[in-house]
Amino acid sequence: MKRNRLRIMGICLLVCGSFILSLFAYKKISREVYLQNLLKENIVLEIPSLNIKVPVLEGTDSETLAVAAGHFQGTGELGQGNYCIAGHNSTIYAEIFNDLDQIQIGAEMDLVDTNAEKTCYTYVVTEYKVVDPEDVAVLDDYGDDRLTVISCTDDGTQRQVVVGMLK
Repeated sequence: MKRNRLRIMGICLLVCGSFILSLFAYKKISREVYLQNLLKENIVLEIPSLNIKVPVLEGTDSETLAVAAGHFQGTGELGQGNYCIAGHNSTIYAEIFNDLDQIQIGAEMDLVDTNAEKTCYTYVVTEYKVVDPEDVAVLDDYGDDRLTVISCTDDGTQRQVVVGMLK
């Protein structure tokens, strides 16, 4: 009798554990499918030296930055002006720019427009700096064609800024 109860309890625990693991697997697979769709349908930022490939959506609201990098509205266009994007550097949110502080001057960053022609704009990193969150001058138009990538520092108190000039 006691043995049967333990056997039934063990089977129930196995079924429950399998169900929970299936939920986690489903959630992970769903996120990956969603990300792949975003990569097909949106502008894509690639930084090959850091193994970064991320979709760029319009806007920098919380929902956007939870899944992708966001383009600051009112800044440049692809290949024109100061095209500014932001993304998280966090283990809690999307881990888009966790290695951004490892970027090297001279590294290439590509913005790929996933339109029918797959237009690619290549930028060469010319500057890496850390600024205060209130320093929004990095979003200004400097009269040239550049890509500005912004993310928090590891402790979240400041912003790291990478600037690349159009090649």
